[in-house]
Amino acid sequence: MNLRALAAVMALVFLCPAQGATRVVFVTDWKAQAEHGGFYEALALGLYKKRGLDVVIRQGGPSANVPQLIAGGAADFGIASNSFVALNLVRQGVPVRAVMAVFQKDPAILMSHPRPDVKTLADLKGKPILLSDTATVTIWPWLKAKYGFADSQIRKYTFNLQPFLVDPDAVQEGYLTSEPFTVEQTAHFKPKVFLLADYGYTSYANLVLVPQRWIDRNPAAVQAFYDASRDGWSHYLFGDPRPGNALIRRDNPDMSEALIAQAIAKMKSYGLVRSGDAKAFGIGAMTPPRWRDFFRSAAAQGLYPRTLDVTKAYDLRFMDSAAQYFE
Repeated sequence: MNLRALAAVMALVFLCPAQGATRVVFVTDWKAQAEHGGFYEALALGLYKKRGLDVVIRQGGPSANVPQLIAGGAADFGIASNSFVALNLVRQGVPVRAVMAVFQKDPAILMSHPRPDVKTLADLKGKPILLSDTATVTIWPWLKAKYGFADSQIRKYTFNLQPFLVDPDAVQEGYLTSEPFTVEQTAHFKPKVFLLADYGYTSYANLVLVPQRWIDRNPAAVQAFYDASRDGWSHYLFGDPRPGNALIRRDNPDMSEALIAQAIAKMKSYGLVRSGDAKAFGIGAMTPPRWRDFFRSAAAQGLYPRTLDVTKAYDLRFMDSAAQYFE
């Protein structure tokens, strides 16, 4: 028996239902949506249960601080929206690590009205851009460093689309799977969309955060969560997503079927999940070179001290079994 097979057997023994399922409270970074679909699919199909886990998904929202909930013990695992979250935890000395990156491409975008003077991301230099407070310390330093954008361009974005809709010269941040669709539905025009990941922005997204104490004391449970979530995402995107969607709409009745359907289509067509490191190592994979590249870029922009130990932001031991899974 090889080491991987032995590890799988040991995990099953460790999580044997006769000993009782291991309870995991998993908190998301926003209200239930298609971007969480693989986790809900794994729950709906019993994939967590089959691996000895009793998983409870608690949806987040605008006021949810996922790292704080995990660090304080109110949740066991959770979603980090981007790589900055994991690095911030290292800087603060909080022993929580990313073990999985569902999105190889961060869905962060800038979008504009259809206009002849804007053809590429670089064309937005010098133009007013509506940005949230979070964006000013994540995507904005990268845009400044790469394209020479200036702080004088910043306008306040309060998550209200109306200022963008009424101003044909407006540009704003958004999420690939959300704001563009809302614009199309409410204003009946298709905005120009610039996915920052396609222009060299290397942040992972939709990362699974796990406290170091879980990694040290119950690695079999962490592995089981990784494997079930990986399988759930494959089923959700490339199988029948209806079981997961039913749970999403149970938790968030405001989530329409149309919004979910277009989000799934974009996750697939833009390669949010099956690209980058996932091509070689499977859904959820991360690699040290990419973490180093992202950290060095952020540190060069003054966001982190260059002496920060980036290896404390992640743990790759759980992704090994994913390599054989990916086609």
